[in-house]
This record gives sequence, structure tokens and C-alpha cells, in this order.
Amino acid sequence: MALFDLKSLNSALDELQQERGISRESVIDALATALAAAYRREYGKRGQIIRATFNPQTGEMEFRQAKIVVDKTLVREEGEEATGDDDHRSRFNPEQHIMIEDARRIKKDSQLDEEISFPLETREDFGRIAAQAAKQVIMQKVREAERASIITEYGQREGDIVTGHVQRFERGNLFVDLGRATAILPYDEQIPGERYRQGERVRALLLRVDEGVRGTFIRLSRSHPRFLTKLFEAEVPEMANGIVEVKGIVREPGSRAKIAVFSNDDHVDPVGALVGQRGVRVAVVTSELGGEKIDVVEWSENAADYVKESLKPAQVLALELNEEEGRAEVQVAEDQQSLAIGRGGQNVRLAARLTGWKIDIRSAGGEEIAAADASEPKAVQPTDVEDISQPESGFEETKKEMGTDDAAADTGEKNIDPVAQDRDIASEKVEEQQEGTDESKEKDAE
Repeated sequence: MALFDLKSLNSALDELQQERGISRESVIDALATALAAAYRREYGKRGQIIRATFNPQTGEMEFRQAKIVVDKTLVREEGEEATGDDDHRSRFNPEQHIMIEDARRIKKDSQLDEEISFPLETREDFGRIAAQAAKQVIMQKVREAERASIITEYGQREGDIVTGHVQRFERGNLFVDLGRATAILPYDEQIPGERYRQGERVRALLLRVDEGVRGTFIRLSRSHPRFLTKLFEAEVPEMANGIVEVKGIVREPGSRAKIAVFSNDDHVDPVGALVGQRGVRVAVVTSELGGEKIDVVEWSENAADYVKESLKPAQVLALELNEEEGRAEVQVAEDQQSLAIGRGGQNVRLAARLTGWKIDIRSAGGEEIAAADASEPKAVQPTDVEDISQPESGFEETKKEMGTDDAAADTGEKNIDPVAQDRDIASEKVEEQQEGTDESKEKDAE
């Protein structure tokens, strides 16, 4: 009587390969290891090394005993005592070892540490204890194969956006079901103010795949600056094609972000490409980030031009650079002061971090009204984003516990191109929304 139902077995092998990504070879190897363990427990002798092979097509099994080729430099013969503390030779076991002289009588070219196998009688009836041991071996091997498959699959997707569903909440951390694996969205990688419901669809950046003692940990992030880059790549073909490059990003997640872009084609406006017609593209990204305001500015090799761009939507009257101190003194009109500084100094703070210059805002009369340091910490959440190519670390604690002022154009020009006009319209819409929000807050305060 056959030990396995071959039809059911092959069906199970195909199902494991399709649903869990575990190869047939891995499961067959696990079966062979389990059969060897069951044989050793039921019929083997103490210290024996049992090897088994299994053919899933015919159901045939073969058992062999393996012995390791040794000599007197590797083992101590029976009755021989150790010569000293530095004698690390193991005791000779006839069930595990075979002396090289005997091995060469069987195989002429035998070498030390080589395995020589001997056939054993085939058995198909195993006791309950042996069967239980085989079951445990199979489960362990399958888990190991599944873990390796998950690490291979998701490890290749590090830095990409993944989509899943909210599974559960635990100590502020969000567990997301990705289908084949469960990922963790730690509290410090969530956008402040966002709320999630069980079963809700969520998109995030796959930040890191880590293998630990308790399993495989997949870390997600929605606050990382690369998440913003990937969202724009999905909406802007020019970025996906490499025509428009991102030179720098700074974020205060959930509040505001600035992204500096550059075009490798003189015929493509980088800011207009990200903003889109009537602000459609940037509006999609803003919606995904829960209304986070995004300023798209054009990167320039000229430091003065770059600082001016970074302070948009404010218009700069004059700018003076002190390269020795790395300081930029910016002069703005009175009606542009609030835009240049931003709420709580946010605009000038993000501009300083984006450009790397210390920025001082002065009124038209020369009076200093605001200053920001490039090294000044963020108000909401630290994210060290000047080098967007470097991944963030700091996953050990989680493992143990297991709209938009986009880019305002100069409205004083008589001839406005359609792309610039679209950018203006998008900025006007965002300003109207912001004014409405401020008015409602003032009424509530009254």
C-alpha cells in the first residue's frame, strides 16, 4: 500500500507553489527530510545519519545510511583518551564514521570528510510518534521556504509603493495585509493626523524587509520623502522616463512639502509637468497625502535663483548671499512677508532645509523679520531628507514589540504660456481654500 496519495500530493504541491510561492523542490526536500527523521526514530540506531529520497511521480522511497570518512587525526578510537585540552578530536562512532582505509576498499578515491552511503531496507509503516516528528519537520521546512520566498519577493520591491488592507492596530502600529505577508506601518512612519479603519485600503512605501527570530518583518512608511517621489512618478510620465529629475525633497508630513525638480529637456517645463493641466497631477498626490500642501519649485545651479524659487509662492525683491557663512538675506515686500515666512515659520524653514542655506527674511525697509537655519529640526517629525537615496533605519523597537501653493508664476508678464497659466490657476484654488479655512477658524474663535 502506497504511503502517499500521489494525486492529492501533487495537487497540494501545485497549490503551495501558486498561493505561497513555495517551489515543488522545496516541499519535496522537506518530505524527504521528514521521512528520514521518521525512519531514524522508528528503525534507526542512535547516532545514525539517515538520508531519504522521494519520487513524487511514482511514490518510490529510498533510505540510505551515510557515514563520514575519517582518520586518526579527526577521531579518537574506542578506549583512547584525549591527549590534552587542545585535543578536539571526537570519539569514533561506527554508526557515523568510517575509517579511510575501510572507505577506500569500497571506493578507491575516497577523501576525508566525504560521505559514503549504504542502502537500508525500505519501510512504509511508521508509528504515531515517528509520524508526528515527520509532520513537525515538514511544517518547519515549509515555513522556512515560505519565509525565504517572501524575503525574495518583497526584498526586490524595496523603495516601491505597495497596496494592502488594514488588518489590526497594536500599540500605535498599523498591521497591513499585503496578501502573502503582513507588513507593519509603525507609528513614527504614519502621517500625523491620519486615521485608519479596519479593512481600509492603504498605500505606503515599502521601506525595508528584515528577517528576525520571530519571522519576517516588512516595514512601510507614509511619511518618508521617497513616498512623495514615487507618487509623482506614478502620475508624471516625464519623471518615469527620466526627463524630469527630483533634486531634493523636504517634508513636514501631513502639513507641507517642497520638492525641487530639474528638466533634462529644454522643451519640458519641470514644474508644469508635476503640476499638470489645471493642477490635476499635484492634486491627486495631495489627496493621497490627506491634503498635505506641496510646493513644486525649479532647481537651479545658481544658488541665488534656487533660494528665490524655494521661497515661492512669495516674490523676492532682492537677495544677498554670504558664501562664507552660508547665509542668504532675502528682502520681500510687506504684502509678501506672510507668504515668505509661512505659518509658524514653515515656508522659510523648509526653504532653508531644501537649499542648505541659512535664510534671513527682511522687510523692504531692511528690518529682519524672520530667520531659518538649514540644520533647524522639523516641527512635526524628523525625516533627514536631504539625501533621498538613503533609506531610513531604526526598526529594532518595532521588531521587539511585535491644498497647494505649487509654483506661482510671475503674473506681471503680458504673454503667459498655457502651462504657466495652469500653474497660476492651481495656486489660486489652493489660496482660496486656505483663506476659507482661516476665515472659518477665526469665526469659531470669535
